[in-house]
Amino acid sequence: MKKTISTLYIALVMLFLYLPIAALIVLSFNESKSMANFSGFSLQWYEELFRSRMLMQAVGNTFSIAIISSVAATVIGTLAVLGLSNMKKKSQDIILAANNIPMLNADIVTGLSLMLCFIMLRLPLGYGTILFAHITFSIPYVVLSVRPRLNRNTDRLFEAALDLGASRGYAFRKIVLPELKPGILSGFLLAFTMSVDDFIITYFNKGEGINTISTIIYSQVKVGIRPSLFALSTIIFVVAFAALIVVNRNSDRNEVAFNL
Repeated sequence: MKKTISTLYIALVMLFLYLPIAALIVLSFNESKSMANFSGFSLQWYEELFRSRMLMQAVGNTFSIAIISSVAATVIGTLAVLGLSNMKKKSQDIILAANNIPMLNADIVTGLSLMLCFIMLRLPLGYGTILFAHITFSIPYVVLSVRPRLNRNTDRLFEAALDLGASRGYAFRKIVLPELKPGILSGFLLAFTMSVDDFIITYFNKGEGINTISTIIYSQVKVGIRPSLFALSTIIFVVAFAALIVVNRNSDRNEVAFNL
């Protein structure tokens, strides 16, 4: 009885999570604009999506900002972790406490604070301010992802390589960087995901004439969402799902090869 209830509970949770996505995918192929009536199969909303200059610009802005901000945040966060490793414990605690503030703050507080900062500096709100804001709130996540990978064994191996005649750059590339690589990759992916998903901070710092996927969806909610956004969401979901399958297969192959 307990097993049946547990299975039913998991099935309900999965249904609650994925049924809306399935409905969205179905509606993206609906010939009618109505979400209550499926009148026939059609690709017209995908055609409208690729013809819409506004939507294509929003997609380009979203992913270009996400890629640039996540790369910059990953570099800065990794360098910050390396710098923290050479500081005293008290100094590390102070900096890490300050690093956690953007994650503990509500997004609206961070967004308004950055907007007021840009206004005070007389910087016009636009692509650059969104990019800077995304780098700012992504760095703490990178630091938390990379820092656990840097331990005492890494320091000892680095020092041993130096004692054996390796240069600091060579020892860093061959010893420290491979140790940090999983944390760097996870930090980059986390920063990328946070950037693509963000709405509140982007909304307060975007200015006029520029949109991302999240802000353009918000603007259309007031007048009615066009099914072309369903098509865009379907494409994003399919690409993310395919990437997840590829990564899992590669992980399984690497695990099998390691066991052999």
